[in-house]
Amino acid sequence: MAEQRQRALSTSGEALYEILALEKGATHDEIKKSYRKLALKYHPDKNPDNPEAAEKFKEINNAHATLTDLSKRNIYDKYGSLGLYVAEQFGEENVNTYFMLSSWWAKGLFAVCGLLTGCYLCCCLCCCFNCCCGRCKPKAPEGEQQEFCVSPEDLEEQIKNDMERDGETPIMLQPTNVTEKTQLIGDSHRSYRTES
Repeated sequence: MAEQRQRALSTSGEALYEILALEKGATHDEIKKSYRKLALKYHPDKNPDNPEAAEKFKEINNAHATLTDLSKRNIYDKYGSLGLYVAEQFGEENVNTYFMLSSWWAKGLFAVCGLLTGCYLCCCLCCCFNCCCGRCKPKAPEGEQQEFCVSPEDLEEQIKNDMERDGETPIMLQPTNVTEKTQLIGDSHRSYRTES
């Protein structure tokens, strides 16, 4: 089973062409013509007592479906059946990224960066301690006051004083009568009316 799986995930991109008895790089019309010829030869209705013919027919259909789909064919030609597997798992748009990151130079670069930074921990700790809470932390410009906290009560009192200074007094009383309604008009004038 492992040998069959290894064979199924090759990177050469030639096996599907061999199933259809074609050379790699065959045209769409050549693929179509070869598929029809082989499908008629191995069709299960023409070979009812031959299970090998049914398996061959399935392989022919799979090869045809892959090679007639332009995006799958491009992936197969470039990366083989391993590329099709990656496209199935991660999406067709991520195949190139996967193979780039799994190349020997990308792995080597990752390993060198890990060794230089002490398994990536040193770099992260240096940045955090020096920039966020250490000696490289940005300082407030000269002459500017440091931030300070205001209690909610003081803030509420300051808002009330600002509103009174501007001539707007906040409404402190709620309607006392159930039939009394408050109406706010668009130009910010307040009016009260009671229904009797």
